[in-house]
This record gives sequence, C-alpha cells and structure tokens, in this order.
Amino acid sequence: MRTTVRRATARRYLMCPPTYFKVTYSINPWMDPAKPVDLRLALAQWEDLRDRYRALGHTVAELEPRRDLPDMVYAANGATVVEGRILGARFAHAERTGEAVAHREWFHTHGYTDVREPEHINEGEGDFAVTSSWLLAGRGFRSSPLSHPEAQEFFGRPVIGLDLVDPRYYHLDTALCVLDDSTDTEVMYYPGAFSPGSRAVLERLFPDALIATEADAAALGLNAVSDGRHVLLPQAAVGLFEPLRQRGYEPIGMDLSELLKGGGSVKCCTQELRA
Repeated sequence: MRTTVRRATARRYLMCPPTYFKVTYSINPWMDPAKPVDLRLALAQWEDLRDRYRALGHTVAELEPRRDLPDMVYAANGATVVEGRILGARFAHAERTGEAVAHREWFHTHGYTDVREPEHINEGEGDFAVTSSWLLAGRGFRSSPLSHPEAQEFFGRPVIGLDLVDPRYYHLDTALCVLDDSTDTEVMYYPGAFSPGSRAVLERLFPDALIATEADAAALGLNAVSDGRHVLLPQAAVGLFEPLRQRGYEPIGMDLSELLKGGGSVKCCTQELRA
C-alpha cells in the first residue's frame, strides 16, 4: 500500500497557561475534586505542548490566565475562528462564563474586528470542528442545537450537526479530530460517542475515516491537533499511532495527564487562529 505524502502547514494557536488550574468542582465525568492536581507538573506538561508547537514552526500566542477561572487552560472552548472571523463562546456552566469575556477582550485587543458575541450556548472548538468546507458541530451535553444555525449564518458555511450520547465525550473534540482541514475527507472518530443517526452521517461523509477503539477514545486520544502532517495526541492512545503512520501522518505523543483531570488534553488546550 502506497502511503500518502502529508504536508504540514504553519498554524497560529492561542493557549492559556494553567497558572491557576485546579479541580474544585465537577462539570464533566473526568473531574473529581477528591483527586489533587500537581500544579507544577501541569504547567510543565503544558509548556512542553506549547514548545512542541513552536519547534514544529507554529506560532503560539498566550492568553493571560485569571485566578477565578481555573479552566481557562482549555483555550479551545473560548471561541471559533474561521477566516479571521470570531464566533465567541457562551458557556453552559456558570463556573466558566467569565472565560468567554476574557477571550473576546483578547481578540479586540489584538486587532480583530469581526467578533460576534453569540446568542446561544456554544463552547467554541470544543463543539465546532473545521474542515475545508464545513463545520462539524456537536450537541447533546454542552452546545445548544440553536448554536448551529447561528454559526452557519455567521461563517457562511454548512454546519453538520452531530449528536453526542456518551457523557464521557461531552464535547465533539473528545470524540472526533480533523486530520487534514485542506480537505473534507480526513478525520478520525469514535463511533460509540455518537447517536445511531449521527454515526450514519459520519459513515457517509467519511467512509475512509480512521476509527478509534474504545480504549483509545477513553485515553482522550481523539482530543488531538493536526497540522496536516504532525498529529499531537495523548501518548496513552497507543492504538492510534500505527494507523496514523499508515496514512502518512507523524503522530507525536504528549503527556498531559494532569490536565486530563479536568477533562481535557491536547486539543482542549489549543485554539486555532485561522486567518
């Protein structure tokens, strides 16, 4: 079998250091306030991810953390950026509401002019995944179905709604990863996270998708970031490495075990600033 030659493209990311990260409440099945967080280790793991992006030639901007917002490290949830247009977030849980304001302020401060404060609940790239032509949009636990037509009108591109049914995969980015956003064909996902109808949609749209096992999904292996060639993903998702290599990708395992205690990994920490 001939392996496809993959090409990386330089990306711009927005991240937020876990300076005030802690787990003192539970808003997803991964969060257990009884399990202590090693803040020094969390920061080291986060810095390793940030530095790896930069070593691969990507640009990383940093959002100033706020003491009263311990989940700000999960920067992907703060907005969705497509062609320089920003659809802000509106969080489902009161504990995270202030993050949306912090993200909007950052965009305004850094010269972005087309910034929309949403009417309906969406949690940014937690539930919106961008392909070449579409937005894949999760719903069922956090983002409202009403956020989907709102995003379609704002971005002017088709939004494909996908129903999440397993509370462990409360955001789309825990259950699906776009591997090559220059096409509408290259994704990996875990079928068990989706309703039967949504699985049928995914099978029709992505007949050649990389299908993750339950074990790799449970390691949050789909909470990954791809630049078109390099795929940064949790190192514990060992079953995904060889299938990715067979498709021409270069998997890079990352250890974000401390941040997993809050229910997030590589993608949750990474918002893409698409020009």
